Amino acid sequence: MKRAERAVREILSVADIKINGDRDFDIQINRPEFYERFFADGVIGFGETYMESWWDCEALDVMIDRVLRADLEHAISPYKMLIPFFVSKIINLQRRSRAFKIGEFHYDMGNDLYQIMLDKRMTYTCGYWKDADDLESAQEAKLDLVCRKMGLRPGMRVLDIGCGWGSFAAFAAEKYGVRVTGVTVSREQIELGQQKCQGLDVELRLQDYRDVDEQFDRIISLGMFEHVGRKNYATYMKKVRDCLVDDGLFLLHTIGTDTPKTSVDPWTDKYIFPGGMLPTLKQMTAASEGILVMEDLHNFGTDYDPTLMAWMANVDAHKKELQQLGYDEPFYRMWRFFLLGAAGGFRSHRNHLWQIVYSKKGVDGGYQSIR
Repeated sequence: MKRAERAVREILSVADIKINGDRDFDIQINRPEFYERFFADGVIGFGETYMESWWDCEALDVMIDRVLRADLEHAISPYKMLIPFFVSKIINLQRRSRAFKIGEFHYDMGNDLYQIMLDKRMTYTCGYWKDADDLESAQEAKLDLVCRKMGLRPGMRVLDIGCGWGSFAAFAAEKYGVRVTGVTVSREQIELGQQKCQGLDVELRLQDYRDVDEQFDRIISLGMFEHVGRKNYATYMKKVRDCLVDDGLFLLHTIGTDTPKTSVDPWTDKYIFPGGMLPTLKQMTAASEGILVMEDLHNFGTDYDPTLMAWMANVDAHKKELQQLGYDEPFYRMWRFFLLGAAGGFRSHRNHLWQIVYSKKGVDGGYQSIR
C-alpha cells in the first residue's frame, strides 16, 4: 500500500469511513490516482475528483456529515487552499463592480434547472418544516412565517433584497395585500420572475442593493446576505436603515457559521458561489451596532437538511430530462456534491440558518417573537 493511500485511510478512519467498505457512506475508489490528488489539492481536489468519477459514495450526505463532525477538512492544508484566504484579505470580492458576477455565474445558470429542482413558487431558500411534511408546504410555511414576523398589513410597501424569481413578493402581494419591490442581480431571475408576478402589485428590478434609494415600511432579505461579504456588512446595514421608515422592521434570513471565515470553501467558491462568505453572529452584530436594533433571533438550520434532500430528490427524479436539456454527467455530479454536501453541513450543525428581525429605533412595548 502506497504512503498516500495509507494516509488517506488513516484520516478517514477518524470518522469511521472506510475505503471500499460495504456501508453506504463508505468511499469507493475508481482510480488510484485519487490519493495523491487528495493531498495535492485538498477540498478542491476532493470535490473535483468526485465530479470526474474518481470515487463514489452512495450516501454522500452522511459521509460529509461524518467528515465535518470529525473536523477532517482541517486534516490537510495544501497551499492552494490558502490562496482564497489571502485574496479575500486584500481584495473586496463583493465590491459594487463585481455585484452582478454571482448572478451571471450561479443564478443565470438556467431557469429550467431551478424549475425542476425547486417548489412551484421557486423558493431557493430554506423551508420551514415545523408543521410541514413536503417541500411545497415547508416553503409556503416559511414565506408565511416571514410575513407574520413582519406584521404585514394591506397597503404596506415592502423591499425584497435578493428577490430571486419573486416567490416571496408574489406570496406577500397575494396573501397580505402589500406592494413589493424586489431587486436581484440575476437577469434570468428577473425575466421569469416578472412573468410569474404578472397582475400582482409587484415590481422586480435588476439592481444592486446599494443603488436602492427609497423608503419602505418593511424590508426582507432571504438568502442574499451570503453574497454581501464581510467588508460590506456595515454598508449593507446602513443601506437598510436608510431605506426603512422610522417604525419599520427588517428581516434578515441568512446561512451562517460559528467560525469566522473570509470565504466559502475553495471548491464551493470555484464551482458554486464565487465570492461567497458565511457570516458569524459576532460579525453581524458588530456591523449593525449603532445602526439597527436586533429584536429577535431564530435558528432553524436543521430545516435546511430536508430542504436540500428534497431538492436533490427532484433533480434525481428528472435526471434524464436534465441531461436532454444539456446538464451532463459531470454537472450532475457537481450539483450532487453541492446539495448533499450542504445537507451534511447543516446536519452536522457546522452551518446554521438564522432569521433575525431588526428595527430602526426599537419596537414600542417590545417585539413579540413568532414561531
